[in-house]
Amino acid sequence: MSTVIVTGATRGIGKAIALKLTDLKFNVVLVGRNVKQLTILEDEIKQKGGECISVKVDLSDKSSFGKIIKESYFQFGEIDVLINNAGLAQAGSIEDTDIATWDLLHAVNARAPFFLSKAAIPYLKKSNNPIIINISSVVGFKGYVNQAAYVSSKHALTGFTKVLAKEVQKDGIKVHLISPGGVNTEMIQEMRPDIDVEQLIQPEEIAELVEFLVTRKGNGIVDQLYIRRKIGEAFDG
Repeated sequence: MSTVIVTGATRGIGKAIALKLTDLKFNVVLVGRNVKQLTILEDEIKQKGGECISVKVDLSDKSSFGKIIKESYFQFGEIDVLINNAGLAQAGSIEDTDIATWDLLHAVNARAPFFLSKAAIPYLKKSNNPIIINISSVVGFKGYVNQAAYVSSKHALTGFTKVLAKEVQKDGIKVHLISPGGVNTEMIQEMRPDIDVEQLIQPEEIAELVEFLVTRKGNGIVDQLYIRRKIGEAFDG
C-alpha cells in the first residue's frame, strides 16, 4: 500500500482527490487548517475502509513542512506521492494590493509547495513509484485583471515545477503539473462570481486526472495537463 500527502484536503479539489485515492487503497495524509473539516473527512475515509491521518497546519508557517513529513513517515513508514493542492486567492487591482496579501498568497501558493517538496524528496527517493503533483491554474501561464498577486504566485509555482522535474528526474521521481480553468470550488465563486457554476469543471474531474497520473504505466511522461471549461477561452496553441 502506498502513502499520499494531500494539502488543502478538506474541501474542493483536495477533498475529491483524497476520496479518489482512498478508493485506490492509498494511505492518505490529510493536510488542512480546519480541525472540524479534517475530522469529518477523516471519518468519511475510515467509513470507506481507508487509512488516513490528519495534520492540522497553516502552510504559511515555515515550520509546517517538516511537521507534515515527520508525521506522515512516523504513521505510515513511507511517502510515495505528494500532492501540493492548497492555495489561496484574492481579487484586487495592483494598486489595491498590499504587501501582506502578496506575501500570504506567495507563501501558500509558491513557497509551501517548494519547501514541502524539498522536505519530501529524501523519502520519495525510497519509493518504488515516487510522484509529485502540483495543482496550479490557468493563471499559471495567463494573466487576468485584478488577480496580479494570485497570478504571479501561480506563475512561480509553474516555473518551480519545471525546474523540479529536471532536478529529480535522475532519482526516478515523476513530477506533474495540473493547470485547470474554472473549477467549481468556493475559491472560484469568490474570485469569479460572474461565471455560471453549471459551466465550471467539477473537482471530481481533477481527481480523475490524478488517478490517471498515479496509476499509469509506461515510459512516456506527462509534464502538464491543462484543462479548460467547455465555455470559455478556447485552445489557442
